[in-house]
Amino acid sequence: MAAPAHLVARLRKHPVPWISLLWFAFLLIAAYAPVLARLAEQWNSDEDMSHGFFVPVLSAYIAWKRKDAVLAQPVKPNYLGLVLVVWAALQLLIATLGAELFLARTAFVISVVGSVWFMAGTAVLRILAFPLFLLLFMVPLPAIIYNQITFPLQLLASRIAELVLSTLGIPVLREGNVLELASQKLNVVEACSGIRSLLSLSFLSLIYGYFAEDSKRTRALLFVSTVPIAILANSGRVTLTGILSEFKPELAQGFFHTAEGWVIFMTALISLIVFHRILRRVIRLAGRGAENHA
Repeated sequence: MAAPAHLVARLRKHPVPWISLLWFAFLLIAAYAPVLARLAEQWNSDEDMSHGFFVPVLSAYIAWKRKDAVLAQPVKPNYLGLVLVVWAALQLLIATLGAELFLARTAFVISVVGSVWFMAGTAVLRILAFPLFLLLFMVPLPAIIYNQITFPLQLLASRIAELVLSTLGIPVLREGNVLELASQKLNVVEACSGIRSLLSLSFLSLIYGYFAEDSKRTRALLFVSTVPIAILANSGRVTLTGILSEFKPELAQGFFHTAEGWVIFMTALISLIVFHRILRRVIRLAGRGAENHA
């Protein structure tokens, strides 16, 4: 199949240094191979990061969707990008010596950004800013930040669950993140804190917003909305677990508890889409009101 005429014309006007790009990409992957291998292992074993496999794929797809805009730009290498690559290499060295996974993994993302900047220039970097930003979602949060976020979320989820269960007339006593019911004791652990769905839902909100919404302001609101949606969804999960355990305690653990988590996550995702529809309708009505007033 012949290439489109406009694409051929652009390639003739702004030839792409494919050999240099492929060589640079090979060196980058070779240098970070151990880091990427351990990262993929964590995606496979850590349910909080199960979305990690999709991040580079979707990032590459969005970058490919912007190929026409990229090819329209002349190749103007910027040596500040090379400085960024060197910075990332030093960061990787420090991270390796100190066994610091977060620094090593973010060094790869910085290297990719620096490589694009160095090889293609500032204009191309701006065009690819969003798919490059998405790559950060494939890197797990450092333990110190993760722990600072999860425990308050655990307490919040347990407090909301206590309030709802008490309102429904189910006797419950809360001590920290532990709910004492008549049938059993429920411990709101990290998996039920909301951090798992928050990380995945935040990433999905960016992808959904990119394909379903043109307004950057609305995309930003969708991204911010993932926080309350994730908190309410996981509070609902804890509450539902408490209700089910009153009828059948075994429903609060094992397969049923895991399946319940998936149902709650899908509910959160649907809530995000419904919120987007409502938001678009409100903005549309506000726009009509402004036009009528004018």
